[in-house]
Amino acid sequence: MAQPRASSANTRFAQFKLVLLGESAVGKSSLVLRFVKDQFDDYRESTIGAAFLTQTIALDENTTVKFEIWDTAGQERYKSLAPMYYRNANCAVVVYDITQAASLDKAKAWVKELQRQANESIVIALAGNKLDLATANPSKRAIETADAEAYAKEAGLLFLETSAKTAENVQELFTAIARKLPTDQAGPRRGAPGIRGVDMNRTPQTANLNGQGCAC
Repeated sequence: MAQPRASSANTRFAQFKLVLLGESAVGKSSLVLRFVKDQFDDYRESTIGAAFLTQTIALDENTTVKFEIWDTAGQERYKSLAPMYYRNANCAVVVYDITQAASLDKAKAWVKELQRQANESIVIALAGNKLDLATANPSKRAIETADAEAYAKEAGLLFLETSAKTAENVQELFTAIARKLPTDQAGPRRGAPGIRGVDMNRTPQTANLNGQGCAC
């Protein structure tokens, strides 16, 4: 493939589907809000079904990556809907709460499910969220960094501890994912028909149990 010229008209543009998975209340929606809007809300309500947002990352002057992000609900009653969102996903962020030991077990179960049923080339990142809580009070940490890192290495995952509240490692997480994706196959930037976009100044769309979009 010929190398694109360094101009905005010929910037390589790659578009990928990303899904967030994890137990309820680990901070999936907060991570997305921080990444997309650079905001944090202490009192976010639980996601119903899944929320859809988009965000782009400029990897360098020639390459832009657009993420179509599906933020799934963590409640057990929505678990059966998850395959609808991770099907054909190019990448996934599996989130756990470093102050809740059981949340890593749930994250490991999601990783196994993705490795068994999702796209075989899917890029999976493990994110240990709520780093700010453990930084402020080390006694709150329930999952040691070394243990999670060892698991991620064994499972072939990207790994970072993050804080949606302080923004620590949030941008780094999504950038690391983007760098693992096949952007060398990207074409010139152009409109992508059939993809629903979300205005970043509006509330994210949320899918209900029937998969229909609603503004919530």
